[in-house]
Amino acid sequence: MPRNQQIHLDNRPQGEAVASNFKLVTTDTPALADGQVLVRNHYLSLDPYMRGRMNDAKSYAQPQPVGEVMQGGTVGEVVESRSPKFAVGDKVVGFGGWQEYSVVDASQPGSLKKVDTTHVPLSYYLGAVGMPGVTAWYGLVKIIAPKEGDTVVVSAATGAVGSAFAALAKARGCRVVGIAGGPEKCKYAVDELHFDACIDYKEHSDGKAMGKALKDACPKGIDGYFENVGGWIMDAVMLRMNAFGRIALCGMIAGYDGAPLPMAHPALILVSRLKIEGFIVSEHMEVWPEALTELGTLVATGKLRPRESVAEGIAAAPEAFLGLLKGKNFGKQLVKLI
Repeated sequence: MPRNQQIHLDNRPQGEAVASNFKLVTTDTPALADGQVLVRNHYLSLDPYMRGRMNDAKSYAQPQPVGEVMQGGTVGEVVESRSPKFAVGDKVVGFGGWQEYSVVDASQPGSLKKVDTTHVPLSYYLGAVGMPGVTAWYGLVKIIAPKEGDTVVVSAATGAVGSAFAALAKARGCRVVGIAGGPEKCKYAVDELHFDACIDYKEHSDGKAMGKALKDACPKGIDGYFENVGGWIMDAVMLRMNAFGRIALCGMIAGYDGAPLPMAHPALILVSRLKIEGFIVSEHMEVWPEALTELGTLVATGKLRPRESVAEGIAAAPEAFLGLLKGKNFGKQLVKLI
């Protein structure tokens, strides 16, 4: 069995996450038992939610255990199988974590899924046609539920979730406005992701400036908002929300270091009769087939062309992850392992 390099959580962050919170470990891959398969991971996914799980705090999921492999999504190829469900050479998506090889119990429902790479690149199953894409779909379709002509806004607009959100919202006839960091990302959002407008939060770097930019970009107000960030950006958006507006709350990356995120205008929830709903996409597995079918079609027809930031090699994962938390990635952040 092959030697396996892994990234473990070595210790919990005290405030901001740093490289020394992680440790590179080399270990032997155990022999397979009946019903198990060995997957050579080609890509691993880096996602903002992982930062919250590094803390030992109350959340929607158990904290990442110290001294164990960092958990996360992976795509790869079956290289050995003792399960009738999978053959050597199958391309698969799973939750293999930050490591080169994964031993998977194929009898566990949902532990591993075969994917077709004929029209959709393997890496996309960690982004546009995977968990981030379904996250965008659920927030838009089930919470915001827009009508044709509605104005919808999404923060972290050029990331894996934001890019899928744009394609899905444009397909429903919405005016789509993004918020992203830097002129290059905003140009990409408009020119390639077909946002109607994109606001650079680095240029409009406080609530007042952001509020004016939102007023210009959303002259008819905002009907739906997909929130990935929180903090002062959410405060500015709420000032522009129309009556009976809907906010799909997916992430609060501005608060992942543990600092509180006070809300500046909570009375607007009442005044504007806003619906604010937090959600975790893994709790809504019933929608995944419908969502993935639409997302796969958007990719195959060229209507969704997500960008990827790719770090090379397992040892690069910690720094790439820390960069993701600071917005240094451009599109979906991946680590290529092969």
